[in-house]
Amino acid sequence: MDMGGDGGPGGFFALRVTAPETGGAHRSLARLYAGEDGPLTARVDRVAARLGAAERRVGASVAHLGLAARLWSVTLGPAALYGRFPALDPDELFWDGSLVAPDDLWWAGSATRPATVDELRAAVQQAHLVPLHAALHRGGRIAPRLLWGNAGSALVGALRELTRWARSRGRPEVAERAAVLASGLLDHSDLAGTVRGPGLRRTSCCLYYRAPGGGLCGDCVFDHAPRTGLEARPSAP
Repeated sequence: MDMGGDGGPGGFFALRVTAPETGGAHRSLARLYAGEDGPLTARVDRVAARLGAAERRVGASVAHLGLAARLWSVTLGPAALYGRFPALDPDELFWDGSLVAPDDLWWAGSATRPATVDELRAAVQQAHLVPLHAALHRGGRIAPRLLWGNAGSALVGALRELTRWARSRGRPEVAERAAVLASGLLDHSDLAGTVRGPGLRRTSCCLYYRAPGGGLCGDCVFDHAPRTGLEARPSAP
C-alpha cells in the first residue's frame, strides 16, 4: 500500500513492499526487539550527533519519535482510506535506521488487518511500541512517560497530516475515519493523557529543545523553551 506517490499524503505514509534499490542494512524489527540492539544504538548515536546533543537521551527520544511516526502513518493511513492496513508482523517488517522514509521500512508480508481500534492497537502499540520501548530502556535511562508521549504525539501527527490531505482532496470521510480511530487509540491507559485540548497538544516533552538551536515542536507542552543549564557547557567530544 503505497500512499506516498502522486496524490498520496506524503512519503512518511509510504511503505515499501520490495527491498530498496539502493540496498541497505535492513534487519527485521523482531530481531531488534529480541535483543539485537546494534542498529537502534547506531540510530540513536547518529541522531544525537546530528543534533549536536550533549545528552544521549535527546537522540534516543528524537529517534524514537521518528520511528513511532512511521509505524502509525503506514497503518492509520490505509486504515482510514481503505478499511484495512498492513499486518506489520515484526518478523516481516525490516528497518534500516540509516535511511530516510520511505526507504527505512520494507515490508515483506502480505496479510492485512481490518481497520478497527483493537486491531491497530495490537499491530502497532503492542507488537511494536511496547518492545521498542523496552529496547530503548536497554540502551540507557529514558522516562516511560516521555516515550508514550512521543507515541501519542506521533499518532496525532499522522492524524493531522491525513486530515489536511483529506480536506484538500474533498474526502471528509477519510478524515472522519482517521479521527475516530485515533480517538479510540488514545483512550488506552498507555496513551491516555499524552495529548490534551482541541489542538491535541502533548503533555510531555520530547527533549528536542535541549539540542543546540532545537527550539520547540509545534505541539510542545512548553510555551517557551526552559533554560537547560547546558548553555555554558562545552560541546560533547
